[in-house]
Amino acid sequence: MRAFIRYFTDYYRSTSRPAFFVTIAFIASLVYANYSVGIERRIQAFPWYAAYGAFVLFFGLVIALAWGLQYEWRKPAAPSAKSAGSPRFFQRPLLILLLLAVLYFAAKMVHWNIDLLFPKSLGYPWTRYWPLVLQLPAKLLLLFCVLFACWKSGLLRGDGVHREDGIHQGGSLAQSVGLTTKGFDARPYFLLLLLLVPIVALAATRPDFLQFYPKVKNLAFINGYTTPVWPWKLGYELSYGLDFLSIELFFRGLLIVGLLRYAGEQAILPMAAFYCTIHFGKPLGECITSFIGGLVLGVLAYRTRSILGGLIVHLGLAWMMELFGFLGNTWLG
Repeated sequence: MRAFIRYFTDYYRSTSRPAFFVTIAFIASLVYANYSVGIERRIQAFPWYAAYGAFVLFFGLVIALAWGLQYEWRKPAAPSAKSAGSPRFFQRPLLILLLLAVLYFAAKMVHWNIDLLFPKSLGYPWTRYWPLVLQLPAKLLLLFCVLFACWKSGLLRGDGVHREDGIHQGGSLAQSVGLTTKGFDARPYFLLLLLLVPIVALAATRPDFLQFYPKVKNLAFINGYTTPVWPWKLGYELSYGLDFLSIELFFRGLLIVGLLRYAGEQAILPMAAFYCTIHFGKPLGECITSFIGGLVLGVLAYRTRSILGGLIVHLGLAWMMELFGFLGNTWLG
């Protein structure tokens, strides 16, 4: 844990103070606006194609402003980041990756109507169950396709050769997005997860938390149609867990490890800002802490070049919230 504390203090010392605090003020204003007028709720109420376009514009604005702040108050790369190169904000590969990131995540945010892929002969409730459970794995598959295409085209590279045009050659896809166990120690991450238990337990006493969690209550419609019901609900929880693999791959894998060679640690604040906005449909406390969590996991991914620790924390936290949501609704509901 001492290493973790050193990572965070080193990051704070090396980052631009104006960029850091203006980014926080920018995100705070967006959070206030969302929980006042319902930005995310209003976008989700549009038809899917309009919602997709609105999310592209919204996420694009967040990315543009957050990266613009880093450019305006940029600092030279810290000594620990010299291997990643000096920030080059307007090189074509970086801009392409940011555009693809916005286009992908806007698609992830809208509902995919995959009901037509299943025969009506399945009958109710399975015509509702399978589209619900398989939607998140389908979105993860799309992310894998995007990452693979970026890797094959040379936009993403792990340890390899840097060309003059900004494209990198060499290095595996796993290295490029931080899916590596090299030098990885899982113990501090499990300790960090343990420290979060009382925080989640306290959150589970709040009505807005209990209204949202556990997410598995979305399967209430299946009760009475099959016995036992727990295997089907377990399938939902596994699907829900895969969503956090996609989140870590996208935010810490693509937007941190994948952008190291382009911007170094200056990719952390824009990622955390983007990450906070995807929680606008969640309880207010979860949304606010998501910015802090995004910074923490971003710094760890940057220093370790791995997203596995973040995956342990994020997945463990998600299932912990499911558990405490169930217990809270049972005891306090």
